[in-house]
Amino acid sequence: MTRKKIAIIVLIVLAGGAVFAANLYLKRDTGARVTAEDIRARDLEALVSASGKIQPKRQVNVSANTTGRVTRVAVEEGQRVKAGQFLLEIDPRSLAGQLERGEASVAAAKSSLDQAHTAVETGKVNLDLARQNLKRQQDLWKDGLTTKETLERAQNDVALRESDLKSRQQEIMTTEQRIRQEEASLSTTKYNMNQVIITAPMDGLVTRRSIEEGETAVLGTMNNAGSVLLTIADMSLLEAEVEVDETEVPTVSLGQAAKVTIDAVPNRTFKGHVTEIGNSPIQTTTQNSGQRQATTFKVVITIDETVPDVRPGFTCTAEITTATRQKVTAVPIQALTVRELLYDASGKLVREQSQRRKRGSNVVSETVSASNEPPPGHTRKETEGVFVVKDGKAVYTPVKIGIAGERYFEVVDGLKDGDKVITGPFASVREIADGDDVRLQEPATNRARNRQK
Repeated sequence: MTRKKIAIIVLIVLAGGAVFAANLYLKRDTGARVTAEDIRARDLEALVSASGKIQPKRQVNVSANTTGRVTRVAVEEGQRVKAGQFLLEIDPRSLAGQLERGEASVAAAKSSLDQAHTAVETGKVNLDLARQNLKRQQDLWKDGLTTKETLERAQNDVALRESDLKSRQQEIMTTEQRIRQEEASLSTTKYNMNQVIITAPMDGLVTRRSIEEGETAVLGTMNNAGSVLLTIADMSLLEAEVEVDETEVPTVSLGQAAKVTIDAVPNRTFKGHVTEIGNSPIQTTTQNSGQRQATTFKVVITIDETVPDVRPGFTCTAEITTATRQKVTAVPIQALTVRELLYDASGKLVREQSQRRKRGSNVVSETVSASNEPPPGHTRKETEGVFVVKDGKAVYTPVKIGIAGERYFEVVDGLKDGDKVITGPFASVREIADGDDVRLQEPATNRARNRQK
């Protein structure tokens, strides 16, 4: 074999090797690198998260029922008290003077009543005498033994005595009413005297003490709130008052289970249930009237467990379970995306072929006619779905979503267990088109785990 033939053979082999290597390289660089996850049945839990404050279910503000200077305070803030326990005393001396005046007024009114009764008896006697005199004058008049003037004087005297008796009887009724009034005033004074000693209305914790010895307790009126002396809270039954966004409150209902985390009690979660849902939004004040404020509603969660060393006002976070699903098809949240798809007149999906164009050194896919007008009888609409890997290609599959869990969505229709959906990278899920070539790679977490091994 001549040297020329050997050289030609070598060139042919080299050229073939180059073509083979180029094919391998091009095949290797075809398609975007993506990560995927197999679809399988999972247990899902839809949660609504909100923050708020811990408050006792029952809390009483102890106010003054009478005005006066506080002379004794027997409890401190943070102290536990029992129902009926002495709390504080208001100076009773001014009320003692009112009590004496009230008793004297009642006694004077009763004395006036006795005098009125005596006057009535006297009036009755005078009326009898006047009537007897009139009868004598009438008899004398018949016999012609008296003058008409004397008879008329006797008649007028009877009428006068009758009027005087009625007046004295009316005075008795007036005095009796005055006695009732004075006795009612005296009863109020006695009640106020009993109110100078303030006792605990229930078992609980003194969460606030707003009064000191020597200060004056003020009685509330219609337009002026009275002094709140103490606040007692029953800490045996607690509630979490949280603010839920308007978009999530429709999914919350009474009785739903919740988990409450209290910032001051770390590493513990307390079970509870929803017992109240506000119908009116929480009113918020802002200095910047042009700034839109988020609308939230108050939701009350009763905590079913005992919380140690808790105080009203502790910050908390609640997770309310609004729905649960057992063993349902679920897709990762990051796999879900939206594409504009073409549908025919019957509503059936029409898949469009994609063409490839070069952008620098990268190959990018575009859907043919994606920005053009749809054919007659066809429509385009945005559709929620995922990319399923089939034979090395990304196939966009519309899905119907149910509840949303923490990391997964429930798939009501469109996928089945075993389907492999593209979950990342985020740019790939956002940019790839239906029918694009893809190459699977290990998730970053798995690669890191393998390197550690």
